[in-house]
Amino acid sequence: MDSEAGRRPWLARRVLLGVTGGVAAYKSVQVARDLTLLGAEVDVVLSAAARRFVTPLSFEAVTGRRALTELFSAEGAARHLRLGSDADAVCVAPATADFLGRMAAGRADDLLTTSLLAVRAPILLFPAMNTLMLEHPRVAANLEKLRGTSGVEICGPGVGRLAAGEVEGAGRMLEPDEITALVGRALGSARLGALASRKVLVTAGPTREPVDTVRYLGNRSSGRMGYALAESAWLRGADVVLVTGPSELSVPDGIAVRRCETAREMRDRVVEIAPDRDLCIFAAAVADLRPRQTAERKLKRRDLPEEVFLELAPNPDVALAAVQAMENEGFSVGFALESENMLENARAKLVGGRFDMVVANPAGDPDAGFGATTNRVTVLRPGREPEKLPLMEKTRVADAILDRIETALERR
Repeated sequence: MDSEAGRRPWLARRVLLGVTGGVAAYKSVQVARDLTLLGAEVDVVLSAAARRFVTPLSFEAVTGRRALTELFSAEGAARHLRLGSDADAVCVAPATADFLGRMAAGRADDLLTTSLLAVRAPILLFPAMNTLMLEHPRVAANLEKLRGTSGVEICGPGVGRLAAGEVEGAGRMLEPDEITALVGRALGSARLGALASRKVLVTAGPTREPVDTVRYLGNRSSGRMGYALAESAWLRGADVVLVTGPSELSVPDGIAVRRCETAREMRDRVVEIAPDRDLCIFAAAVADLRPRQTAERKLKRRDLPEEVFLELAPNPDVALAAVQAMENEGFSVGFALESENMLENARAKLVGGRFDMVVANPAGDPDAGFGATTNRVTVLRPGREPEKLPLMEKTRVADAILDRIETALERR
């Protein structure tokens, strides 16, 4: 994968960021910054009320582009047409009750609402207002009308502390990282790559095999690699289900998450989900063994003999069970974490068509694998030479893997 594209996946993509007059407007500066760092060209349009909360200069400092405020200017009467028609995605954050009403009515009385009438790209609206305003029948009717408008998506609002001082309530705008992820998904869908609208299953994290009611056998997997793959696939427009063992990580709300503890639970989840999936990626670090018996209470030290022997039984092969359950011509990707003979053992997983691709990485590398934020992998395909990728952040490794999956799907 091109290194610049890896660092800035939305290079040369145009985003129109509309900012209207609410307290949450300060969060939009972070959104503009994050989108710019990811390569997008961000055109910011502020309403008159928005300028009471944030200044154009703040956005210009983080985007390197002039923030726009006026419908009529010396730049020409067609500026609103260019802003709307050139956008690959549109984000209005915050979207106030007043703005939602004007957009629902088709008004074109400022630069933002006028520009939106020329948009043919996805439009994402992020409402932000007091709970009482959100629950007003007219606001609810406007939101319902906009939800039924082609190309418009209402994102949120969330529940949390509001500006007026309430402890908690509905109407809080989503956080900048959530907004950035949703805009990224819109950009990915607009790109219409091979994963757009595909059904994808990703497994992630460790499994825990109970010894008693407190202790378990497990491993140090954080789940970062699988979570990064799930989010990257979702950003490319895929319909993603993530089956995960215990993990403290999170993913955007648009990803369906199925949680489990043991290998047998994970097997049951994936066998249920796999039949209608177009792509299955098995990144979970599933325990190969489990205690044959589990104590029904916590084992106390004083009750244990001098030597304790734990009888182990093999766990089911989760990936194999899922591949066998796939009913269509799906594409399957396995992972191989190896402490020795890495390529030889990874190639063995390709034999017999069990997987269409295997991603191998070395165990024991302090910069890669369990617990690390970076990874160093080798990608194997049948009939091809192994492709060794450099050490990268796991988010970039996920993008590199999915780039190669998309290429393979396009050639099928």
